[in-house]
Amino acid sequence: MRGVRAVTVKPGVADSLRLVEDQPEPPAEEGAILVEALAVGICGTDHEIIAGKYGEAPPGADRLIIGHESLGRVVEDPTGTLQPGDLVAGIVRHPDPVPCPNCAVGEWDMCRNGQYTEHGIKALPGFARDRWRIEPQFAVRLDPALAQVGVLLEPTSVVAKAWDHIERIGHRAEWQPQTVLVTGAGPIGLLAALLGTQRGLTVHVLDRATDGPKPELVAGLGATYHAVPVNDLPFEPDVVIECTGAPTVVLDVMCKAAPTGIVCLAGVSSGGRSIDFDAGALNRALVLENNVVFGSVNANRRHWTMAAQALARADQVWLESLITRRVPVNRYADAYTPDPDDIKVVLEFAS
Repeated sequence: MRGVRAVTVKPGVADSLRLVEDQPEPPAEEGAILVEALAVGICGTDHEIIAGKYGEAPPGADRLIIGHESLGRVVEDPTGTLQPGDLVAGIVRHPDPVPCPNCAVGEWDMCRNGQYTEHGIKALPGFARDRWRIEPQFAVRLDPALAQVGVLLEPTSVVAKAWDHIERIGHRAEWQPQTVLVTGAGPIGLLAALLGTQRGLTVHVLDRATDGPKPELVAGLGATYHAVPVNDLPFEPDVVIECTGAPTVVLDVMCKAAPTGIVCLAGVSSGGRSIDFDAGALNRALVLENNVVFGSVNANRRHWTMAAQALARADQVWLESLITRRVPVNRYADAYTPDPDDIKVVLEFAS
């Protein structure tokens, strides 16, 4: 085998991104299953790690292999769980070693002590390398038909969890939602909208863009696109999935939800900004209308399985249209340089 190429950073050091061409083969202790990488997706988390805002190298290492949105083919699996040639993605988060009560039952996405680890983010090598290893419980098999779009599994798992928790909360009472508002038409927002349409709901997507691919992608789902302020929308949604993290949008959707509405915050605010708002009015609306606001991030294996099923049911042409750029690994720097028209950028390892 050729030497392993890997995209790495020095955590905490801005602009330390580089391609290492002679990375050692992944050691057996990383996992029984050996996978040949096909692609990794790139998201805002990667850009923040490259900017030195966070990221943690594995113990004893000074560089972190990045990449947490994976897709590959199994080379070998001595456990017999998967077969050579199977299409597979690796679950990002692993439970903490203590473990906390949630990690102990496989709900590592709800870790309570923060000692979890994450591939390509926190103390585990990522998937942006020619070959990687993983244990069977963290490997998710994909339908062979998803070979071109399976790299979308990780972001889809995030919204699968969001929908799972929305539905669990909704069943606190008689619940017959009809209208969904998704704020933000990036990959997370568009995939959240996809899962909403798969549930037979009327879906609206709000974003600032007035041209480019976003309106067309929303229309392709049979959903309605809006480029107006939240308060100008002519309806009150039963469900809101907020994917922008923009403070004013977060506050506006809390107040816009219909009675007994559910607002899921799936975007992360950058912080450092203060805005004036009427906390009393927000409290009054939430209490008197029995509304719920909750945050959601990451996913456990159950959600990854749900995501794989959702992608298999989706229109594959529409999914492919989410991937606006495919960049070979030898041009890795281009892949990690944002373009205004990007939806999802994929770094490709397959020859």
